[in-house]
Amino acid sequence: MPETASVCEAEEAALLGLAPVAPSATERYGTHPSQVIDLYGPSGGPLVAVLHGGFWREAYDRVHLSPLAAALAGGYGLRVALVEYRRVGGGGGRPGTFEDIRAALDHLRGVGEPRALAGHSAGGHLALWAASRGLARCPVVAAAPVADLARAHELGLSGGAVAELLGGEEHLAARLPEADPALLPPPDPGAAPVVLLHGAEDADVPVELSRRYAAGRSAVRLVELPGTGHYAPVTPGTAAFALLAEELARYAGRAPGNRACGT
Repeated sequence: MPETASVCEAEEAALLGLAPVAPSATERYGTHPSQVIDLYGPSGGPLVAVLHGGFWREAYDRVHLSPLAAALAGGYGLRVALVEYRRVGGGGGRPGTFEDIRAALDHLRGVGEPRALAGHSAGGHLALWAASRGLARCPVVAAAPVADLARAHELGLSGGAVAELLGGEEHLAARLPEADPALLPPPDPGAAPVVLLHGAEDADVPVELSRRYAAGRSAVRLVELPGTGHYAPVTPGTAAFALLAEELARYAGRAPGNRACGT
């Protein structure tokens, strides 16, 4: 575990060491300060939506994924919608966080049908939740997702973050079935194929969670990344990021037979 933790710490430092990149435009989908979407890349490019992580907490916002959004836009010609949402400690948690994902995806359909939805960590959880709820009927690429909330809570990830998201320990039993991708119906394999990219050395969100989620779900393809921790898939310049970007570019209208969200 110490070696695994050191991998994640080094990757986190590399990601947070990148300079934030300003968007080309920002749109609002509600009145709360966190109900905004930053847009990167050419207006005519195929649109992909990105949900950031941070264990659903107010302390972590979309800015740490702005280099990723800029890299996807500049290197792959994508129109990237980097979504912010209300988080625990800032008006979020259940139900606000989930309401915002629904509202943001609805708003984006007015900008242009998203061709793919990506999420990292807690954002990966939200992307999988949206797919199971039929809100993202397009390919989903989830990097190091918190794909099994019940197991994440059992493991005590990030000091009880799952309980915080759902309003406290006393509400877990009642609320997990509506929030946990591992307990929800699987995404429709014909409408929303799902790819999980998960580092084998991830100490923050163990790959076990993705293995449990993928088991028995025909729409899900799990790619385990050896020697990789939690942050490399969302850090431009890494091999793991290149894989994420290639998956998104392929699903974002660059190969035949792709669907748009909501179609």
